[in-house]
Amino acid sequence: METAPSDLTGQLLIAMPGMGDPRFANSVVFVCAYSRDGAMGLIVNKPAPEIRFAELLQQLEIEGANPPDVRVHFGGPVETARGFVLHSDDFTSQEGTITVGGGVAMTATLDVIESLARGDGPRRSLLALGYAGWGPGQLESEIAQNGWLTVSASDDILFGRANEHKWTAALKRLGVDPLTLSDTAGHA
Repeated sequence: METAPSDLTGQLLIAMPGMGDPRFANSVVFVCAYSRDGAMGLIVNKPAPEIRFAELLQQLEIEGANPPDVRVHFGGPVETARGFVLHSDDFTSQEGTITVGGGVAMTATLDVIESLARGDGPRRSLLALGYAGWGPGQLESEIAQNGWLTVSASDDILFGRANEHKWTAALKRLGVDPLTLSDTAGHA
């Protein structure tokens, strides 16, 4: 199995079966930022079916001639009223886009939503409400306690529409069969 890289930026976190927090059960989290001060990521496999992009545009009073069907997700339990757009790096906001790497960027400003509504936004995108955050050393501790596995990200997992298969697909990138996972940590 892969060991956790020293920089988790751009990696996927795969929740182990024994994840203690039900909000993260079977979650796949894309790590957008990672440093000694902590980490920030977006859950990419938990859609928010009660929220439609078109309705969100109406609430924000954003006009869109023919808005695309942007998927809205539960991005994590922190700041759930705030939107974060994970997207391909073919779009850059003048107000602030974070380039994560590997062809992926994140923008948390209104102009990316306006661009999506006009149809001239990023080629691939996912809108997440809220984010997952960890304080200094917290994520490393959770990984050491068998809470998460890490693997490199792929566009199919990040932007694919089959949310119900993303957890299994991420495990398969590691060569792991979900049926063989244990929620007990072991150390050699």
